[in-house]
Amino acid sequence: MAIAADPTAKPVVKPADPRFSAGPTKKRPGWTLDVLSDAALGRSHRSALGKSKLKEVIDLTREVLEVPDDYRIAIVPASDTGAVEMAMWSLLGPRGVDVAAWENFGNAWITDAQSLPLDDLRILKADYGHLPPLNDYTGDRDIVFTWNGTTAGVRVPNADFIPADREGLTICDATSAVFAQQLEWDKLDVVTYSWQKNMGGEAAHGMLILGPRAVERLESYNPPWPMPKIFRMTSKGKLNEALFEGATINTPSLLCAEDHLDALKWVKANGGLKWMHDRADNNAQVLYDWIDRTPWIANLAAKRDEWSNTGVCMKITDPRVTALPEAEQHAFAKSIVKLLGDENVALDFGAYKTAPAGFRVWASGLIEKSDLEALTPWLDWAFATKVAEL
Repeated sequence: MAIAADPTAKPVVKPADPRFSAGPTKKRPGWTLDVLSDAALGRSHRSALGKSKLKEVIDLTREVLEVPDDYRIAIVPASDTGAVEMAMWSLLGPRGVDVAAWENFGNAWITDAQSLPLDDLRILKADYGHLPPLNDYTGDRDIVFTWNGTTAGVRVPNADFIPADREGLTICDATSAVFAQQLEWDKLDVVTYSWQKNMGGEAAHGMLILGPRAVERLESYNPPWPMPKIFRMTSKGKLNEALFEGATINTPSLLCAEDHLDALKWVKANGGLKWMHDRADNNAQVLYDWIDRTPWIANLAAKRDEWSNTGVCMKITDPRVTALPEAEQHAFAKSIVKLLGDENVALDFGAYKTAPAGFRVWASGLIEKSDLEALTPWLDWAFATKVAEL
């Protein structure tokens, strides 16, 4: 019988890379500044070279993510937030709208929807750790939802709640799901994400993917509210096709574009989308197994089939901690994050500020499994160290 390790004994082996942040996430293994040497620096994004770089991002995105041929892909301003808000401001209004939320970013889309003069808005909401009643969605309405709740670690296990014969549009914030979880394109009319989540890119650039039904809505519906310039996707009632060929609305960073091209090429060279899915699953399993054998921690997601394989969110369940006032529980969790940061074992892995006291460890395909295996004994040691101080 194997003898369990003493959690009070300080581990010796550290993760080779301590970066477990949920965004921006770490660069791909082996990344160096040299991969940016071919960037079109000092060139206009409207030059032939600049446009070719941006078009290459779009084309590689389609290939790596296996996006259907009849879906349009654009690089847009303001990260995933900008992409979601472009879709909401441009598409919502002619039908009733459902907004489903179970963590911080879903709640932000609720606030946005409430800011629009929508005649028929319904909120499907749940607390951290749970999905809302998604089966209440009937398909005759539009719906805005996150595929993977970044700050709760709760994902939809599939798109079965979306009727195949739906009449409404589905707007999916997939920023911490894309490249790690299987998106069901036939159920999704709009998909958004950012480079800095699963692909370790730099901030500020969003990706907006539109299916044919979303394009039809854009060309047949004119919202009654003012449309900011950075949200405009049509001209004279027709889709601005140039936007989906790399002619961005505002100035993008060609340095960031080069960085994202490197990430996409790395995925393609190493096995593609399925390979990334498998890496995320295998990485997350290391944390799942540790949670299963560790009495003081639990996955924040209540149902196993809803556990995220990217941002694995955990809550502290030890009664010596949960008996403390809420502010002190958060302070205790932060003390563990600081301790392991000071040891250069794990950086930036604290729970989101509005989530229960605990941790959020990134486990996507960019992380090495061996680093997660090295991390868990340190979590045990840090907890034992800090709980002894209570």
